[in-house]
Amino acid sequence: MLRRWGIRLGTSLVAIAAGLLISSAVLSDFSVSAGGLIEATLLFWLVHIVVSFVALRVLVRQPSVAMAGLLALASTIIALAIVALIVPGLNVHGAGTLVAATVIVWLSIVIGDFVGRRLIREHRAERRAQRRGD
Repeated sequence: MLRRWGIRLGTSLVAIAAGLLISSAVLSDFSVSAGGLIEATLLFWLVHIVVSFVALRVLVRQPSVAMAGLLALASTIIALAIVALIVPGLNVHGAGTLVAATVIVWLSIVIGDFVGRRLIREHRAERRAQRRGD
């Protein structure tokens, strides 16, 4: 279980950092310094978890898949806005840039989650094979 948690944490942090880097490369009004990237990634991860928890557990009792996706996107924009206000090495100029960066970071997180789930499935398959003696 600890390994699964580590895989999820690792892929999540890499996905957030990748989303921020891609946003910086693609969007002219979005920039992040090297130190800001590390700080923004860690703070974004923490804020995103808290906002997602509040949105999914408190505001909506039984979310559908579509509602969960919209809440994840809303959580991403809120987390990115908060991080942009707090982290001096992360600069977002304009609402359009914030929305575009949100979509990029959100897609990166979705891809990271997919990769994380796949790695966990592969790890489980390896453990089952080891138990059987393969």
